[in-house]
Formats: sequence, C-alpha cells, structure tokens
Amino acid sequence: MKIFDIELPDENSILIVDVVIEDKFEFRLALDTAATHTTIDSNILFLAGYELKDSIKEVEVETANGIIINEIYKIYKIDCLGIVKLDFNVQVYDFLAHGITSDYDGVIGLDFLRGSSVTLDFKQNKIKVD
Repeated sequence: MKIFDIELPDENSILIVDVVIEDKFEFRLALDTAATHTTIDSNILFLAGYELKDSIKEVEVETANGIIINEIYKIYKIDCLGIVKLDFNVQVYDFLAHGITSDYDGVIGLDFLRGSSVTLDFKQNKIKVD
C-alpha cells in the first residue's frame, strides 16, 4: 500500500496530484472521481513530445457547458499515485484556446483508477492506494 499526504486548505479546494509521463515530464492533475475519463491539456502533452498527428481519434464529450470535441492520444507510460499505466488512452483538450486557465493541467478520471483500491481519508488528509 502506498500512502500520500493531501492538502485541502478549505472546502473549495481541489485535490491535486502529481503525474509523470514517460518517466520525465511532470505535471499536476485534479483528482476527479466524477470524471469518467482522464483529460490532459494539449499544451502539456505537446511539451511532452506528442504531436497533433499522434491523435488516434476524436470523441464528443458532454460537459456542464455543452458538447466538446476531444482528441484521444495513447500515452506510452503515465504514473500517478504509484499507479502506472502503459499504452493508456487520454482525452486531450486545448484549455488555453478555450479560455481555461487553472493551477492544474487536467483531470485524473475513473478510467485511470480502475483496477486499484483508492481510499480518500479526509480525517488524516491521506490518499491510500493499493
């Protein structure tokens, strides 16, 4: 079991986790247990060496603000909370082009957490992953 400290300074805080692509590109995603799919800002993915031509398909995604089109990319290796996925499909969206700015670069969704036991312990401010 791996245990990680979490910080939630107030009730409006978002749970942010560190993510590594290909063992060298580090960035931050919001842990979103309401998100079906992991979604990454296209700018981060391009900095990690992926190109527009690397997209394997497009999908329509329903959001609170309506339908958007996301590209799907296969990530060779992605590591978060001690969970490692190989050849993992992520949705990619250009946050900046759509006026979205934040302190994080996308969301880790349920697709990434499948197959793992993840416990959010808000009494002790810990995430436990098995």
